[in-house]
Amino acid sequence: MGELARATFGGGCFWCLEPIFRDLKGVTEVVVGYAGGHVPNPSYEQVCGKGTGHAEVVQVTFDPAVIDYADLLRVFFTVHDPTTRDRQGADVGPQYRSIILAHDEAQAAVARAVIAEVSRAGIWDAPIVTEVVPLDTFWPAEDYHQRYFERNPWAGYCRAVIAPKVAKFRKAYAARLKVA
Repeated sequence: MGELARATFGGGCFWCLEPIFRDLKGVTEVVVGYAGGHVPNPSYEQVCGKGTGHAEVVQVTFDPAVIDYADLLRVFFTVHDPTTRDRQGADVGPQYRSIILAHDEAQAAVARAVIAEVSRAGIWDAPIVTEVVPLDTFWPAEDYHQRYFERNPWAGYCRAVIAPKVAKFRKAYAARLKVA
């Protein structure tokens, strides 16, 4: 395994993104948390209160020799709707915004290039509104949010919202999944 890198994305509820990125070959760790706000070490309740400026995000640790940052972004743009401001489905609020928190200028440049690529491809019927901003601080979410889908597969939200997204992702990206 080569030197690992990190990527941080928000695209709706972090419970939905975590199992998707966790399944990809080359991803070694996924931590759900909060970023993009102005309150130090916010709680879930504070973030849901919409006053901290944070988005629910996943921080993905990956091996760029196996999967590169641009490919992680391509997955990101197919597993959430990047055309809706501050919402994903029934989840509404700034904490659910589409956001890429770049760890350096190179990541920001790749993010802008992939946004242009996805826009040119016409995958979405509306303009992409995903923010690309520098990562300031990533705050891990409370323990009960980590691996939520894995630990609660029969919970209503998991069955109704997350499971269909994960199934669609696994079908579309079967060749890129870790071997079980």
